Amino acid sequence: MTTTASILNNPFLNKGTAFTQAERKALGIVGTLPSHVQALDEQATQAYAQFQSKANDLEKRLFLMNLFNENRTLFFRLMDEHVVEFMPIVYDPTVADSIEQYSHLFTDPQNAAFISIDDPDNIEATLKNAADGRDIRLVVVTDAEGILGMGDWGVNGVDIAVGKLMVYTAAAGIDPAQVLPVSIDAGTNNQTLLDDQLYLGNHHKRVYGDVYYDVIDRFVNAEQKLFPESLLHWEDFGRSNAQVILDKYKDQFATFNDDIQGTGMVVLAGILGALNISKEDIKDQKFLTFGAGTAGMGIANQILDELKRAGLSDEEARKHFYAVDKQGLLFDDTPDLTAAQKDFTRQRSEFDNADELTNLAAIVKTVHPTVMIGTSTQPGTFTEEIVKDMAAHTERPIIFPLSNPTKLAEATAADLIKWTDGKALIATGIPAGDVDYKGVTYHIGQGNNALMYPGLGFGLIASTAKVLNGETLSAACHALGGIVDTTQAGAAVLPPVSQLTSFSQKLAEIVAQSVLDQKLNKEPIADAKQAVADMKWVPEYKSVD
Repeated sequence: MTTTASILNNPFLNKGTAFTQAERKALGIVGTLPSHVQALDEQATQAYAQFQSKANDLEKRLFLMNLFNENRTLFFRLMDEHVVEFMPIVYDPTVADSIEQYSHLFTDPQNAAFISIDDPDNIEATLKNAADGRDIRLVVVTDAEGILGMGDWGVNGVDIAVGKLMVYTAAAGIDPAQVLPVSIDAGTNNQTLLDDQLYLGNHHKRVYGDVYYDVIDRFVNAEQKLFPESLLHWEDFGRSNAQVILDKYKDQFATFNDDIQGTGMVVLAGILGALNISKEDIKDQKFLTFGAGTAGMGIANQILDELKRAGLSDEEARKHFYAVDKQGLLFDDTPDLTAAQKDFTRQRSEFDNADELTNLAAIVKTVHPTVMIGTSTQPGTFTEEIVKDMAAHTERPIIFPLSNPTKLAEATAADLIKWTDGKALIATGIPAGDVDYKGVTYHIGQGNNALMYPGLGFGLIASTAKVLNGETLSAACHALGGIVDTTQAGAAVLPPVSQLTSFSQKLAEIVAQSVLDQKLNKEPIADAKQAVADMKWVPEYKSVD
């Protein structure tokens, strides 16, 4: 018999005041709740009123996290009803405030697994304990060294994994009882955390090299042993490790790095959407990525793959890229290049003014990009001068200032519309309101990974995919980029978050079909749409006995 304490403290089973009188009697919890039995809709109305009473976004997030810790079904019913309002609260940008204060605000481990680099022998036990017998189908793991726009936040970064999984459930419908957030605590180079007595992670500098990779390998082996049907999602690993880890495991099982592939896929989908509007060919574009870290190079790789699918050779395709970092344009003799950067360098002999290409303005003036993507976290760097120079050399400049949170954006959508006289095709990294300019309302797409990874991941899980390959990635990008109304003046290059659940379902079906077409499914599946429908979880109470 389930005990009173366990049923009311199990967020996957708890219904709170919605337990019927018969259930209360059967479960031995008579008298432990007020006598009135509420319906789920009543609870949702009550909880939303409490949410609205909170003074600021961080307080709203703390309220929602407490609700999440107590009752997953009620939390997701509420999020389903208010997805546009809740997305920036449970995830980006409010999650940044939560991460910074995680150790000070800690009240609940939220069913996460906390792996310490100092205790490698207990990795399997850690995963087993955190799963607690649940059928885990999706794992999001982070070591939080490279949280976009924030940097290294150690164990505090587990909130990223928790938030990511919330979006998976809210957008695509994966059962919240089948997911597991994982923190790999390899130490931190954030001195503020190391000096904070209340910091909950390892109080030492980050560990790198063989010791680190051995822990990653042990984690992967244990994860695959315990949860063989799961998709493994890597999140916010540092630029020196992210690509190395993905390359090691991507051909062995279904795995995915959202910062490398997810960001790249959403940006590619946005570019395809923009080109649907401008009626131009991707093979005719010049791509400038400003910020050559994990995200910037992931974007470049995804576009490169698409150019080759469009018929260009590898050598021809690479000539379309200009990677720019703090040193300026990256050349093959630039010191301290990462493995990912080396594939996108240029030769100095290509330019008469190579020594002058140390800043964005000089580079734009020299190479005349048609697509400019910002992942630099350098606010205001897409200046009026640079944008006007770019717009002078291409009819519909595609400009994506993706850095977030808001204070780190390379430019605002309103400025980009004004500086290009309404010609720019824009996606931002954070939600941006419509821009009214010269009688046209411009809808601004958000280059938010949440547009892609929930549908992608759910499709892979539902189809029991053995691996995730370029063919499936491309299919998902074209599907998302195709949801653009090219007849509407001021149309967005990406669909709005308000339609997240509907197009995540469509994406999942397309991804599952791609897996089946390539015969990459582990289990026999006759119909991709049916497989997605069968796996979809909805936030409704089920009988508990």
